[in-house]
Formats: sequence, C-alpha cells, structure tokens
Amino acid sequence: MTCYVYVLGSDSRYGIRTYVGWTLDLERRLAQHNAGTGARSTRGYGWSLLYAERHETRQEAMSREWHLKRDRALRKHLAQGILSPDPPQLK
Repeated sequence: MTCYVYVLGSDSRYGIRTYVGWTLDLERRLAQHNAGTGARSTRGYGWSLLYAERHETRQEAMSREWHLKRDRALRKHLAQGILSPDPPQLK
C-alpha cells in the first residue's frame, strides 16, 4: 500500500501557514482540505501542495509526518516557494 506524507501551504492575512499530514490518496486529501472538510486547522484557507513523499507503509508515513511536523526550518523553506510556478516534486 502506498502512503504519502505531504506539506501544504496557504498565504493568509496572518502570513504563510503550513500543514503536514499523511494520506493514502493525495489528490482526494488536498481536495478535502480545500473544501473545508479536512483537518479543523486547515478550514477556511486555500491550500497548495508544497511537498510530498511516497512511503511503502502507513507506519513509515506516520513516522515521517511526525518528524516533518517538528522540522520548522524545512517548513519555512518550503513556504518561501509558495507562490512559485514550479509544481512540487514527489520523492
């Protein structure tokens, strides 16, 4: 089973926000966040995919999500490119 860990970014009136999560279906999950049916902290914002990684197991994805949530430097670096026209790359 392929799982994905992803970082979303949103340009809000309070500055750039980021969100880290994991999913089995990346496109569906992004659509949920943008429709306001994703995580409560993502409601009311328009989200863009900044970064995604593939993982073979749910456990690997959840572990990587935990580490990315604590890596503020990486999230800040990814957020700087939020308005970049280049699409994010999957690892």
